Amino acid sequence: MKKKLSPLQQEELIAVLKTRFEKNPMRHKGIEWTKVQEKLEAAPDKLWSLSEMERTGGEPDVVGHNKGEYIFYDCSAESPKGRRSLCYDGEALKARKENKPENNAIDMAASMGVEILTEEEYRELQQLEAFDTKTSSWVKTPANIRKHGGAVFCDRRYDTVFLYHNGAESYYAARGFRGSLKV
Repeated sequence: MKKKLSPLQQEELIAVLKTRFEKNPMRHKGIEWTKVQEKLEAAPDKLWSLSEMERTGGEPDVVGHNKGEYIFYDCSAESPKGRRSLCYDGEALKARKENKPENNAIDMAASMGVEILTEEEYRELQQLEAFDTKTSSWVKTPANIRKHGGAVFCDRRYDTVFLYHNGAESYYAARGFRGSLKV
């Protein structure tokens, strides 16, 4: 699979990201777009990953800055449509005997070049605005839970962020995952 955008695709994606950045200043107080764009233009592999986030409905946007890197999270109102109906990881997918989903969250994130959000990152995202009020998103599951066959996911209901558990092999039409990318 080609993991590089053409110059025109790069230009179009940067324009989409800039428009989203300008429409949502509360997500990235104190961050200047020109500096973000410089980083993006210098990292074509990261632009490809951002295009995958965009293509699958994630609406990536800058949510922070740390150690010289800009942090992008999926900021779609609900869990990205192109990343739903997935079990948690490859092990769970293999264990499922019937009605297997097409993919799993961990492998799909890796193929996109992004990381699945941790519970802490998910809660940070929810401080910016209300996300996943009708859907839910898998989050990085601690090894001690995963070794017992479980996985965790979050959503927002009643103006509160909840963390839940499920069998890692489960999947639902309203559950996907949110990614993060450092540029």
